[in-house]
Amino acid sequence: LAIGHNRYSTTGSSSLRNAQPLAVDYARGSLAIAHNGNLVNAHRLRSELESRGSIFRSTSDTEVVLHLIAQSQSANLVDCVIEALRQVQGAYSLLVMGRAELFAVRDPHGFRPMCIGQFENGGYVVASETCALDLIDATYVRDVLPGELIRFSADGVQSYFPFGPATNRHCVLELIYFARTDSDVFGHNVYLMRKAFGARLAREAPAQADVVIPVPDGGIPAALGYAEAVGIPFDTGLTRNHYVG
Repeated sequence: LAIGHNRYSTTGSSSLRNAQPLAVDYARGSLAIAHNGNLVNAHRLRSELESRGSIFRSTSDTEVVLHLIAQSQSANLVDCVIEALRQVQGAYSLLVMGRAELFAVRDPHGFRPMCIGQFENGGYVVASETCALDLIDATYVRDVLPGELIRFSADGVQSYFPFGPATNRHCVLELIYFARTDSDVFGHNVYLMRKAFGARLAREAPAQADVVIPVPDGGIPAALGYAEAVGIPFDTGLTRNHYVG
C-alpha cells in the first residue's frame, strides 16, 4: 500500500509541514491521508478538536480529517473514516491509508474528479486524473462516484455509499483549467472540451484579429478551436516557464 500527492496549497501556507501525504501514529496504529479539495468548515472543526486536546502540526485543512478519524470510537477503520467525513463540509477527493487497507472517498457532490485503474497483475491504483494511469501503464476502470467510499484490502474491494443522496456539482474549472489536457474528467476528454469551448466562443464573440495566441498551457486547445472556427491563423506568442511558479 502507498499513497502520494502532487498539488499546490490552497488552504494553509506552501510549506514543508503542509506537504502531503500527512501521516500520524495513534492509539490504533498508523494513518496517512492525501486530499484534493477544500473543507469550508475546517476552522470550526479545528477549534473544537483543539479544545479537546488535539495538537496540530500543520495549517492544512486536511489534518482536520486525520484528527477526526483518530478520535473516532467506532469499532473499525472504515466506520472511523465515515464518522469523520460526515462532520466535514466542502470538496474532497481523498485517500486514507491504514496498515492493511486503503480508502478512496469522493464527496457527495463530486466536486473533484477521482478514478480507479488496474494493473495487469490485478493491483489497483486511484488517481485524480486519468493521465496518471497512462503514465504507469494502468488501465482505467471507472470513476469513484460522488458520495462513494471504496475500501481496498486483502479481502478485495468493497464499495459503500454512507453519506446519503448524491448530487453532482462538478467544479467548472477542472475542464477549463485545472485538469491536464490528456485526461478524461467527468466523462469528457479535457482537450476536446477546451477546443469546443474555443469554437463556441468564436461563434458567440467573433473578433477582428490577425492571429490567435493562447495563454499556455490550458488556453492552447481553446485558442486552436477559436482559430479554426473563425479562420484566423494560430501562433505562439507566450512561453510558459515550467520550472517556476
